Amino acid sequence: MATITATLANWAANLKYEDINTESVDAAKRFLYDSVGCALGGYRQEDCVMLGEHLSEMGGNEQCTFFGTGHRNNVVNAALFNALAIRAMDYNDIYWKSDPCHPSDIIPAALSVCEWKGLGGKELIVGIIIAYEMEMRLCEAGDPGIREKGWHHATLTAFASPLVAGRMLGLSADQIQHAIGISASHSCTLGAVTAGKLTKMKNTVDPMATQAGVQAALLAQKGYSGPEHIIDGKEGLVHCYGPEWHLDRLTDGLDGKRYKIVDCGMKAYPIEALTHSPLTALMEIVKEHHIKQEDVQEIIVETIARAADILSDPAKYRPTSKETADHSMPYCLAVAVADGMVTPQQFENERICDPKLHPLMDTIKAVGNDEFEALFPDKQPSRVTLKTKSGQEYSARVDVPKGDYRDPMSVDEIKVKFDALGAGAFSQAQCDAMKDAVMDIENMSDVGELMKLTVAG
Repeated sequence: MATITATLANWAANLKYEDINTESVDAAKRFLYDSVGCALGGYRQEDCVMLGEHLSEMGGNEQCTFFGTGHRNNVVNAALFNALAIRAMDYNDIYWKSDPCHPSDIIPAALSVCEWKGLGGKELIVGIIIAYEMEMRLCEAGDPGIREKGWHHATLTAFASPLVAGRMLGLSADQIQHAIGISASHSCTLGAVTAGKLTKMKNTVDPMATQAGVQAALLAQKGYSGPEHIIDGKEGLVHCYGPEWHLDRLTDGLDGKRYKIVDCGMKAYPIEALTHSPLTALMEIVKEHHIKQEDVQEIIVETIARAADILSDPAKYRPTSKETADHSMPYCLAVAVADGMVTPQQFENERICDPKLHPLMDTIKAVGNDEFEALFPDKQPSRVTLKTKSGQEYSARVDVPKGDYRDPMSVDEIKVKFDALGAGAFSQAQCDAMKDAVMDIENMSDVGELMKLTVAG
């Protein structure tokens, strides 16, 4: 019996650079540029430093380069480290449908294999297109998404990443199908990693699922077998995470006329995605009316129910770590009012633990709005109402945050973000060289040349 994994594997195995339209190639380069920028800041975060030390101590063949440090290790470990570097600051891309996802978490499955095998930029673009297509389709297929059932979206990354790694390795469709089964059968991720007080695992589970995909593809290349019915068979994805799955969303339209990557968004702020709309609305009010911290009496945020619940639970009102702070609506909004901006600097431990922010956080209340719920996920609406101690009341609504594909970040805007993330470890000349390389990546004969540029001087 034909399975969905066979259809997906056949598509991935046969996709060629020449099949990809110019719009999608351009999108792939912009997301690669944004992702490398995220990695330049991410590799210096505590979790990445700890992981890098661990992997160095464990050793490995010097096949691939770690972002920033230049340490070389095997292709599986490089996929893990580089994916965490992209993910560590929660500043990389975002796609919201039935489930959220960050397809750029999977780029290192392509990047590491390409570097190891000496493949060029065109192959890397193919891998990026597969990563976005598969991850985004998986997030659209569940009804409701698996996050609503208590599972994290890294569960789905384990289905997408072996398709990417398998194609980069040049596996047959049958081998890629087995790789999907190998990876997905052991990589289910509990939603606890983003519930309540957050830990370093919040950013690590997707990179681990990417690592699992690379490992699975390597095993499949050796002839290792995995369940071929892992999506639509007995006790597979649909069976375990049912009852409603629109499986046609995984396969319909795999004809190259349009690729999903053009519908993905980027983050203008280094915070959880559902906070972007309320933060954008609040910043409009603060800037227009010159609001100061001492002016605020109350801030009411109307948003979708899951945002109010996940981002404003009790643990989010007194964050003590970056992982909790960047998923805390009260913290993000409070520090925006106090500092007039939300950048990586606002997530340094000293700022997070500043007790002067506590009274301002306590003025913030998030509530669900049924009207907004009906518009989600096509839109991400939020309305912020700020009341001052002197009696004024100001309100602003945002449906589409900056960075959404309907209000995308330009290459110049990504450059501002990129250069800021690289500052302190990379010169402006190094940042400019990386930009030039990424924007011309299709003409690069060996992706290893790009990785050399990402090593701090």
